[in-house]
Amino acid sequence: MVSSEALRLLSVGGVRIERIIQFQVDGRDVDVVDDDGSLLEALRDRLGVRSVKDGCSPQGQCGCCTVLIDDAPRVACVTPLRRVSGRIVTTVDGLTEQERRRWSHAFVAHGAAQCGFCTPGIVCRFVGHERKGADLGRRETVDRALSAHLCRCTGWQTIREAAAETSVDLPVRDLGPASRQATVEAGRPQTVGPEVILGHGGFADDTAPLDALVAVRSENGWVTAASLQEARANVGKVQGRRTSLVSSPPLELPEGDWAVALRTRWVEPAYLEIDASWCPPGGEAADPIANGGAFGGKIGGEVANAARTLARKHDAPVRALWSREDAVRYGVKRPPLAAGLHSDGSGIVRVARTAGIAALIQSVLPDCEVEEVAVPGPPTSSSLRAAGWAEAEMLRTALDGKTRWVQSPSGGRAKAEILDGTIRVEVDVGEPLDWVMLRSYCIGAAHMGFSWVTSESIAVDNHGDVHDLTVRSLGVVSSSETPNIEVVSIGEGEIRPAGEAVFAAVAAATWLYRGCPVDLPTG
Repeated sequence: MVSSEALRLLSVGGVRIERIIQFQVDGRDVDVVDDDGSLLEALRDRLGVRSVKDGCSPQGQCGCCTVLIDDAPRVACVTPLRRVSGRIVTTVDGLTEQERRRWSHAFVAHGAAQCGFCTPGIVCRFVGHERKGADLGRRETVDRALSAHLCRCTGWQTIREAAAETSVDLPVRDLGPASRQATVEAGRPQTVGPEVILGHGGFADDTAPLDALVAVRSENGWVTAASLQEARANVGKVQGRRTSLVSSPPLELPEGDWAVALRTRWVEPAYLEIDASWCPPGGEAADPIANGGAFGGKIGGEVANAARTLARKHDAPVRALWSREDAVRYGVKRPPLAAGLHSDGSGIVRVARTAGIAALIQSVLPDCEVEEVAVPGPPTSSSLRAAGWAEAEMLRTALDGKTRWVQSPSGGRAKAEILDGTIRVEVDVGEPLDWVMLRSYCIGAAHMGFSWVTSESIAVDNHGDVHDLTVRSLGVVSSSETPNIEVVSIGEGEIRPAGEAVFAAVAAATWLYRGCPVDLPTG
């Protein structure tokens, strides 16, 4: 039991020096010094409970840090530590063995996780609702629960399927091929299994020692302190909010009498595991990508180098962390463009200057002229999912007036159409190593393509400063707004990644279905 003296003050000679918060975590009584921080910081940084994830702290908008407080789901990053004095906190680690088995096996069986960063919080929320008797077999109930969460990988559908699963003892399948299928899709080693669902996928910041110094980004470099709370206070970090500035296309259409035209806006990749690394002095920095791919968004990032440099400087282990608003401000974006094409495929594509982007566009539209121009704004990259050539496929589909097979640079092929409110996807990517995981990655890519075309953008002003800095301002389509997605595989032979081809095919099909309006998102 938690001590009745749940909140007490330590003093020396009658002078108050610190306040101790007493509560229970996963069945054990703990005492934590209150530094005016959050429950999330106490769990991760002082108690070592790393299954609770930080995806947007302290915005309280992504759901990755959801825990149960006296059996009620709560977001730990906006829960002041003092609020849990005398209370019972349950993380995914402290759920009953039956609950952990039931949910982790259901998620694995349905491919309801890829990187596994968001799943501990989702599982905690589902268990909280389940303990109160909620019917998680009803889509409306699940959609309502998921409205407090963001998942970028799975496209929600497989999570809903896992929620409706009632069996505790599901058929066991060989997860070796599942991990290899995920590795093909991500382009780097991936792990599939119950431990990933329950928050132990090996993310960079989860492996840092508790006594490591913490470095956070400021406008003028990095500031290092003994704790995350202290580092953020020293920098004067004030979390951004959703702006009243309306997002708009940063490029004007080329002049001409075009058969089809397209303008895109700034969009955020919205991967959930914020850039993080740590390094011992003289050692190797932890991989910021870990068990996720970040859709190409972390290639060439700065946190590993920062951790390595600062560890040498301080002769101590150092964690280097971006905040969510750092990721939105400084992380790479797909280059916005404005294009006009004639009916024969000739025309002009005006695009933000980005290494490699012209070749990607012309691989699909060889008869168009590509104009690269300087655009004030965040950095861009052609490494993001299907950057440049997906937009080119959309334009070519609009000229044809019908969907067609799309082939990615890595060889995967996909075709998509929207019928009766359902996104139907065919993929030709070889003989699946594991159908569950192939389907999961295809559904996730389909959701991302649909969401990008219909809903996603961020506001960037004329000086290039990003104004939309919160997770909820990124425009990612929620579970309740996501159409049903059907996937059929027709491939044989050598396995190839499907994600980029599916993303581009669904984006093209969605744009065609919406009537090919000039500006994205279509709404």
